[in-house]
Amino acid sequence: MKKLLAFLLSTALLLCVSACGGEEAPSASSAGPSSADVSREEVPAPERPFTLAIYPEYSLHPTLAGNRANLTLAPLLYESLFTVDASFQAQPLLCSGYAVSEDKLVWTLSLRTGITFSDGTPFTAQSAAQALNLARSAESRYQERLADVSAVTASEELSNQLVITLRRPNGSLPVLLDIPIALGEGDRPAGTGPYVLSEDEQSFTARTDWWQKDKTLPAQTIPLRAVAKSDELIYAFDGGEVSLVDVDLMATNAMGYGGNYQAWDYPTTDFLYLGFNTRTGIFRSAAARRAAGRAVDRDAIASTVYANHAISTLLPIHPASPLYRPAEEPLAYDPETLAAQMEPLRLTGAQLVFLVNSENVAKTSAAQRIAYQLEAAGFAVELRQLPFEDYTAALGRGEFDLYLGETVFTADFDLSPLLSSSGPLNYGGWQAENTDSLLLAMHGAAEDKAAYAAELFALLNEQAPIIPIAFKNGSVLTQWGRVSGLSPVRGNVFYGLEHWTVK
Repeated sequence: MKKLLAFLLSTALLLCVSACGGEEAPSASSAGPSSADVSREEVPAPERPFTLAIYPEYSLHPTLAGNRANLTLAPLLYESLFTVDASFQAQPLLCSGYAVSEDKLVWTLSLRTGITFSDGTPFTAQSAAQALNLARSAESRYQERLADVSAVTASEELSNQLVITLRRPNGSLPVLLDIPIALGEGDRPAGTGPYVLSEDEQSFTARTDWWQKDKTLPAQTIPLRAVAKSDELIYAFDGGEVSLVDVDLMATNAMGYGGNYQAWDYPTTDFLYLGFNTRTGIFRSAAARRAAGRAVDRDAIASTVYANHAISTLLPIHPASPLYRPAEEPLAYDPETLAAQMEPLRLTGAQLVFLVNSENVAKTSAAQRIAYQLEAAGFAVELRQLPFEDYTAALGRGEFDLYLGETVFTADFDLSPLLSSSGPLNYGGWQAENTDSLLLAMHGAAEDKAAYAAELFALLNEQAPIIPIAFKNGSVLTQWGRVSGLSPVRGNVFYGLEHWTVK
């Protein structure tokens, strides 16, 4: 009864948190304002111009900076070789085409010509190579993403050709190359994007020499509001001085925004799942894992616990991806089937140690919901809510039967860290014949990637080493009535900027 009461209280708390801003939560299935926005009455046009926040004491370098608000600004100043759309498919931008070797290890990219950085410097394969090699460095936030890259060089024969050599075959390399290209390593480097930072750093000004002249920008000048700390940003947004912020509303220690705003959700690769200890205990059995997976009400977790800022999933790949093809009989939520399987599988009364990171309210609430369903079926569950360091240490020591996990995939959905026999996130120690070779084949494939993915997902549905739950959404908050036409994507809230209308 105490656990049930705690579960109900935590769920109620989350519902209160999700109500901040006086709006209903937006749909997790597509970008756009929440359903409550449609019925709200029109408000007078704001007096303040559309304004963005900047932390002037921090770097604006798109690969070396660490400040989230400044990184949100990057797509206005910098462009990448490719963009990645809402379906996690690569679309060429500064790159016009490419050729790839048969073994998928050497990629030769042809770059667009006639493009200049905002200071007039020509964009060439040499400048692109320098930018990507900086992105591979230890100081860059992209280092881990580019860990499989062994070399990036400009072609000696053609000034617009870039050669990228890999250590491991990857048939989807372009989706990893939405990395903003900047000129040099300074805090305010030049870029090829549509805007340039003014000398006094109080605004962005539209470039007259931007190469995409066919696109109409929603504003010629965008004022910048200088802030120095998180609380100041919150106050500036709540007071209407800042018109847009990019947030993770369900993050640990997420900042609380209020006021009259619209929320525009976008899909991410932030994956929530249930993991099992397959080395010891009852979950050495795939049948036991499959049965326990029936206790996961992923739809309720996404809609209620995560306040619709997540989308439920049956696979460890986002439902927006063309590779998303669940099995004909997936491991869906089914407490009646779970209850019926308890006695035949000798699971009734089994003692379970269930780990969850205590520092995130949404995670603990999701874990309590799962624990309650497991107990209702006949398990005896000890839910251990641990601080992150203690949680990861317990996972490393194998002191669990199951755990609630979260990881962020790269846009090519490389599942090796989580599922390969030597994967650093394979805490449960799961191994199955052909898994490693399937993971490698799926990662290296291009046209036939879907076939390998289907084979791998069939194995996961049978073996159930993990139970996929949901992918979290990111959220763009805008002042009510300030902007329309948003279609944000992971890493670029200004995606499709030419379709915006700014008031």
